[in-house]
Amino acid sequence: MADVTIEQKFWGIWVNTVADVKNWATILDNATRRQAEKLSRAPGIAGHVSLMPDAHLGRGATVGSVIPTELGTIIPAAVGVDIGCGMIAVRLNKTWDDFPEDMSYLVELFGQSIPAGVGRERLDLLGKELGGGVGKRVDEWFRSNPIPDPRGLDVPRSKRQLGTLGSGNHFVEVCVDEEHRVWVVLHSGSRGIGNNIATMFIKRAKDESTEKLEDNDLSGLRGRSFEQYIEMMEWAQSYAYINREFMMDAALADIMSSVDDLHEEQRINCHHNFAAREVHFNKEVWLTRKGAIKADVDDMGIVPGSMGTATFITKGLGNLDSYKSSAHGAGRQFSRGVAKRTFTVESLRKHMKGKAWNFRDAKALLDEHPGAYKPIAQIMEDQKDLTTVVHKLHQIVNYKGM
Repeated sequence: MADVTIEQKFWGIWVNTVADVKNWATILDNATRRQAEKLSRAPGIAGHVSLMPDAHLGRGATVGSVIPTELGTIIPAAVGVDIGCGMIAVRLNKTWDDFPEDMSYLVELFGQSIPAGVGRERLDLLGKELGGGVGKRVDEWFRSNPIPDPRGLDVPRSKRQLGTLGSGNHFVEVCVDEEHRVWVVLHSGSRGIGNNIATMFIKRAKDESTEKLEDNDLSGLRGRSFEQYIEMMEWAQSYAYINREFMMDAALADIMSSVDDLHEEQRINCHHNFAAREVHFNKEVWLTRKGAIKADVDDMGIVPGSMGTATFITKGLGNLDSYKSSAHGAGRQFSRGVAKRTFTVESLRKHMKGKAWNFRDAKALLDEHPGAYKPIAQIMEDQKDLTTVVHKLHQIVNYKGM
């Protein structure tokens, strides 16, 4: 690997550390920097590691990193436990003036049609299906997309969770752009089944590793285990993609109940935790984007800020050094635990003033306080050579999982 400099600047690399990292983050702590260096030295890495502007500490691999590995190996912890997590956005044919002045009722409607929270499924306590009646579509999807190897997985539960939001920073938002056109934006992934698959193969990678590693979470898969993981990972990515589609359709049905002659004009659906076989620098690799979106020339992307801040619709510029990638969001500055100890319910309510949101759950949402994240304006400034802004969206309604 090439020598790189430890002196960090925006368009810089780190030298004298026997690491190979190219960095776009102007806000970067030392722990994240050291983790990225370790990642770049892991066995099987097939080029430099690119750090996006939203980079922050992750499990094994840095969140906001783009990682090339040799064709016969992949690091499952780098792909992460929410395989296929990503964003979907729909632009509607109406402007905000066409909507009711008070849209707070949508928070309740979304709560009924899009179950959210840790472990939530599409069934309520009485066994009645929730989530916009997607059960039939779920069955049809599973028939067309059977799990490659269901051993050790709770398949019935994965069916009940298809069409659900999850927790953490997953959300549904109604936004307006610079022309007051209305957008619906949603963030979610592969739910429990993706986590189960990831956990299973992360353990297998550690068990099978014979190499001395700086971090055991950098253990890679090879041989038959690699082949099995690729099959399961790609299935989980498809699950996450259709999960967002189902929930978006449910959200649109809720909105259409109050606005006449409403239809969508544009839909964007993109992963930001995934791996794909791609060619970069004339070499075919498995490219893992852990908290990054594909940003080849004219690729449409979605880059959300933190709760209550702006979201950006983007178009990729195909930057070669970033492996044609860009940031996936604002990126955390404080862990969830630190955020809950640092911020107050009053400051969160002040920040969300004028927006419809699940305000009764403010205390539970403190770990999602905007102050826990990097400023999204700085992220977009740092990646001007990776992507261009097409639309800037401002939130009107925010519904989050907990």
